[in-house]
Amino acid sequence: MDHLTGRQRWAALVALASGGIAIGLTEFVAMGLLPDMAQDLLPEAWARSNADAVAQAGWVITMYALGVVVGAPLIAVLSARMPRKRLVLALLALFTAGTVASAIAPTFGLVLAGRFVAALPHGAYFGAAGLLAATLMGPGSEARGFAVVLGGLTLSNVAGVPVITLIGQQAGWRVAYLVIAAVFLLALFAVLAVVPEVPMAAGASIGAELRALLQPQVWLVALTAAIGFAGFFAMDSYIAPVTTEVTGLSAGVVPWVLVAVGLGMTVGNALGGWLADRNLGRATLSGFAGVIVTLVIFALTVDSAVGLFLSAFLVAAASLFLGPALQARLIMVAPGAQLMGAAVNQSAMNLANSLGAALGGLVIARGYGYLAPAWTGVALAAGGLVLAAGSFALDRRPVAAVR
Repeated sequence: MDHLTGRQRWAALVALASGGIAIGLTEFVAMGLLPDMAQDLLPEAWARSNADAVAQAGWVITMYALGVVVGAPLIAVLSARMPRKRLVLALLALFTAGTVASAIAPTFGLVLAGRFVAALPHGAYFGAAGLLAATLMGPGSEARGFAVVLGGLTLSNVAGVPVITLIGQQAGWRVAYLVIAAVFLLALFAVLAVVPEVPMAAGASIGAELRALLQPQVWLVALTAAIGFAGFFAMDSYIAPVTTEVTGLSAGVVPWVLVAVGLGMTVGNALGGWLADRNLGRATLSGFAGVIVTLVIFALTVDSAVGLFLSAFLVAAASLFLGPALQARLIMVAPGAQLMGAAVNQSAMNLANSLGAALGGLVIARGYGYLAPAWTGVALAAGGLVLAAGSFALDRRPVAAVR
């Protein structure tokens, strides 16, 4: 990539990040629009109990996450020999089509199916686009390359998600998703125009990608991400009812709370990418500890407006601080199969999304209240910290003992 000027390199990175922006919109807008979706798609349940309807509508988030879990490794295997730019373009096209289908599906069941299909390219996009970004940035930039693409997702939460949430509240959630589809289409044209072709990695093959799945550390790190990161999603999935029912603010404040979450994600992601390329173990362990502490702060202070905004920012910052570290860790333990490592991380992250949303909905449905997901998140993040420590301890075992 030495032939590129600085301007060309940054234009390509911005184009790749724009896909992350669109993914952030399609993944996180549902969290601010759950009450609207519940009222529209589940009118009978809404009439009986708003809380039960919102908890049931949480399956929109869960099904998207499950689509990522399935699609990431599957596409990584099927596209092992596919040029990365061509793969990124194909994935953006699939995103566009799937998001349109979600917006026009007439029933709750079909909306769930649409969200599942729309999520299939999610993990592979972050894997392929992150590796492209790392190549553009130069050797030793795996974590920062992923942070660039993930930075698009975090930036979308600063302005994009609140704006689209407001559009959804005013014009309907279906209009919101049609706008998101248009953003995907713009990202596709941007990548087509400015991202250069990148040579395939030496030795890339379906066999190499599949062999990565035989590494025990791959599964341990994936489990760490799935359980530990679920703490963030348990809290964030139900941020809208927390704002209105616990803090006592109006629904119009929800987009501003999402701005605080987006700012926290952006700050955490940038700091996490920087530290992960310098000390991966410290970035990972300190990140999990930060998630635990900030979730406790959230649960204890969210009854006030100041506490809500500040703690939402802190939880998001601590959680996304972990993103680049976990991505780099999975790439490290999957030598020769970088795309699979990157994709498995996204599967794990979205299994965390599914697990967090499902457990959060479960404790709400059981009558424990809207703060229960945050306390559930504390336990999940603590589990992630224990698993991460165990994974790094295995790295330090003598080679003879491992054998």
